[in-house]
Amino acid sequence: MPQIKLALLSVSDKTGLVGFARGLRERGVRILSTGGTKRALEEAGIEVTAVEDYTGFPEMMEGRVKTLHPKVHGGLLARRDIPEHQAQAAAHGIEMIDLVCVNLYPFRQTVAKPDVTLEEAVENIDIGGPTMLRSAAKNFAAVAVICNPARYDTILEEMRASGGEVSAETRRQLALEVFAHTGQYDAAIAMWLSQAFAAEESQFPGYFAPWYVKQGSDLRYGENPHQSAVLYAQVDAPEPGLAQAVKLHGERELSFNNYLDLTAALETARDFAEPTAIVIKHLTPCGAATAATLQEAFVDAWSVDPISAFGGVIGLNRVVDAETARILGSGNFLKETIIPRYREESGDTETNIISAFVEAIIAPGYEPEALELLKRRKNLRVMLLEDFCPEGRRRDLDLKKIPGGLVVQSPDLDFVTEADLQVVTKKAPTPDQIASLLFADRIAKHVKSNAIVLVQGTRLVGCGAGQMSRFDSCVIAARKAGRRALGACLASDAMFPARDGLDAAAATGAVAILQPGGSKADEEVIAAADEHGIAMVFSGMRHFWH
Repeated sequence: MPQIKLALLSVSDKTGLVGFARGLRERGVRILSTGGTKRALEEAGIEVTAVEDYTGFPEMMEGRVKTLHPKVHGGLLARRDIPEHQAQAAAHGIEMIDLVCVNLYPFRQTVAKPDVTLEEAVENIDIGGPTMLRSAAKNFAAVAVICNPARYDTILEEMRASGGEVSAETRRQLALEVFAHTGQYDAAIAMWLSQAFAAEESQFPGYFAPWYVKQGSDLRYGENPHQSAVLYAQVDAPEPGLAQAVKLHGERELSFNNYLDLTAALETARDFAEPTAIVIKHLTPCGAATAATLQEAFVDAWSVDPISAFGGVIGLNRVVDAETARILGSGNFLKETIIPRYREESGDTETNIISAFVEAIIAPGYEPEALELLKRRKNLRVMLLEDFCPEGRRRDLDLKKIPGGLVVQSPDLDFVTEADLQVVTKKAPTPDQIASLLFADRIAKHVKSNAIVLVQGTRLVGCGAGQMSRFDSCVIAARKAGRRALGACLASDAMFPARDGLDAAAATGAVAILQPGGSKADEEVIAAADEHGIAMVFSGMRHFWH
């Protein structure tokens, strides 16, 4: 590519603009510009030519028409290697534009305002900007096109090193960035307008086109080693989420399964206001507890099921302190404290407990000493997500890929409160049992259906997950809990469709039950609970998770 001699700059985001333009002028590049960009450059003492002076055609219609002119687009689209193109350009006084720097009206930022009007949104739909970007990007063989201010310094450095040129590889990458940028821009407009023009208000747009960008290198592997995998981050996501979490430590890269388990740990831990520790294995909580301190919560959670905790992922909803970090993944602490406690509480004296290995941990922060302690475990991936529970998660959507499409739903972020509970049995739960039932309900929300959760206080003691029958889930939860099931409180993620499920729940040893209700057999199930002398409440809220 020959030296860049003529550049067109027209930007809404003026970050770094003056420095970039000054760098171009120092290399002798002439600059064309429009409107506010031109004024900003002139105020900085940079020589610039107005596009209207170059085209001989004034800006008009409040700036709606200013760069839509053959002298602009001819200079962008003309092939340098085709004599006929060059002859036609010369005949009409069209100069070759070698570099274009354009970013677009802030449509996404505008429509994010809660009180935005349709008129405001429409006036922030850029027309000339995307047109110039696409023209320049199409002709990347000859034109360098920039839509991201973060590129300014590297482009100037490359020009200084190459005598004023921009390499073919750089031009290709710049063009790709442009088409991704304009594609995302148009998708955002289509999504917003499809809702604005809808006859009825809905959180689901008629056109659904979220934009994703690949993050870093490929993951270690997919769900299985023979599957490849990659992480994409959603652009302008309502919440940054796990895709933007920072890995502070860990020699190995995260795998597909690690991200899924970390998501389960995050989603469960941030559902609680109290210091909370969650142990996840295969997307399911195998340990969970809230307590007065994070260390206490972690010890309570780890000792629920240290067998399953091997190779698990930990979610903590507080800044990790040194006391918690010191015992996390400690083989000595497992042998001296966790295993004896588990054996005594559960009555399981025989099952082999392998080791204290933890795959990954996610938390909103780490004390310096805690981080240094965790870094001693070379295979532990330490993940930081400072914005642990943003309000934006309520605007997010839950997506499930199906062959040929997506099913999309609002996230399950609602909670049952004590005021929602309806006592349906002769026996009412005690205040302590109500607190336990509410804790159990929040855990059950994160357990695969059919879910049965047994708790003592605010600590999980048994979990039955992912069974085709609620009866089977009760049996598994009781087996996991062992002796701890006696006197426990039980939550079911959905109704009992027949009394056999309630009988199985009673057989666990539970003394109080929370379920949504709503079955045709409710009266039969209530009668069974009364026969067993169990207190039962209906919550009115189901938490299926397939």
